[in-house]
Amino acid sequence: MEAKFWRKEDWQAVWIAGVLIILACVSVLTGWFDLSALKFSTWTLGETVQGAAASKIVPLGTQLSSGAFWIKTIRTVLILGILFTLGIKLQGGKVREYIPAFAALFVLSFVVRLISAEFTLNRYLEWAVWALLIGLLISNTVGVPKWLRPAVKTEFYIKTGLVVMGFSVLFSNIAKFGLYGLGIAWIVTPVVMLFMWWFGTKVLKIGNKPLVMTLSAATSVCGTSAAIATGAACNCKKTDLTLAVSISIIFTVIMMVFEPIIIKAVGMSPIMGGALIGGTVDSTGAVAVAGSVLGGEAEKAAVLVKMIQNILIGFIAFFVAIFFATRVDRDSTRKVGASEIWKRFPKFIIGFFIASLIASFVIQPIFGADQVGAINKVLDQFKNWCFVLAFLSIGLDTNFKEIASQMHGGKVLWLYLIGQTFNIALTFFAVWLLLSGVLFPIPALS
Repeated sequence: MEAKFWRKEDWQAVWIAGVLIILACVSVLTGWFDLSALKFSTWTLGETVQGAAASKIVPLGTQLSSGAFWIKTIRTVLILGILFTLGIKLQGGKVREYIPAFAALFVLSFVVRLISAEFTLNRYLEWAVWALLIGLLISNTVGVPKWLRPAVKTEFYIKTGLVVMGFSVLFSNIAKFGLYGLGIAWIVTPVVMLFMWWFGTKVLKIGNKPLVMTLSAATSVCGTSAAIATGAACNCKKTDLTLAVSISIIFTVIMMVFEPIIIKAVGMSPIMGGALIGGTVDSTGAVAVAGSVLGGEAEKAAVLVKMIQNILIGFIAFFVAIFFATRVDRDSTRKVGASEIWKRFPKFIIGFFIASLIASFVIQPIFGADQVGAINKVLDQFKNWCFVLAFLSIGLDTNFKEIASQMHGGKVLWLYLIGQTFNIALTFFAVWLLLSGVLFPIPALS
């Protein structure tokens, strides 16, 4: 066992997420207390909304004047504030500095969720993008005040959110889409990673190998989540991780908007279009948004492919840790053993797997899929708040001048563009092969 077990950030993320999962399970399964976190309903100020969307609109004034709204706000900030503060304390951080900084970061997160819930803005950009943009605006204009920096903990927040997300990654999702999803998500993804690794290190000759691997994972799997996990496994520097995540998010927005338009233009079937989006758009939230543009069947296919792809996060982090320990960073004077691989392995991935296994093989068989869905409905909001804090932290930590100096003469951008192009082409081939109806029957997604 590692020295100073409780002082490791990865373990802090695991137990914080574990507390949230246990509380959510008890809340839903017993009904003893309400754990629901704050979520803004869609609102609008001036635009008149017609059709089915109108029933989902709740005027902003109505939301802000509701007592339940503020109870959920206080509950959310207290639960997350207490858990993360305890984590910082156990890591040896200064609690007196962290508490006011976290409070300010949560206020910024509140503003992000408020802006992103506006009807018109919500149709084009999800909250993750608004969090990044607001963080970037602050860091590249007035700058980040020194007193706020103790709360800028990108990896801490997103690792916690990833472990929570593990509870929603059900192995039963594989059965729903069977070999179709596995063929699209589990075969294409490692091939794209290997291609980008070869192209980045051999063709472009980028010397920063952890950056190449981290960007490869972000491109081929699921953006920020995969970048954090893989970056931890290969000892990627914080500045390189920020660069990889920033590139991924920027192009995720572009693909989220234009990929559905192109799919419609070429006349691709909804299930093929959704699967293509699920395999190529980096963010799970962006996948759902882009898939919904093509209809319900496409949205379901897109989300299933992405969720099946998400299961790979832990496996990829594990193999990257082994690869870098035994090949890339190997010291010829000593033999790399299991202890070195264990040291490099991102421990929060263990929490991700445990959460997934408990949901898939304990909670769902005993209490049923509906109860698991209800638990995930509670956990999703806490996960989203963790991710908002993380994306804000990314923006606050990102300086455009520093990013420009890390681009290796544009090679990093070329690595992403060529890699993503290869990813789209290979995913399209897999989608056509499996879902066009030419070789295999088209599955029904009810």
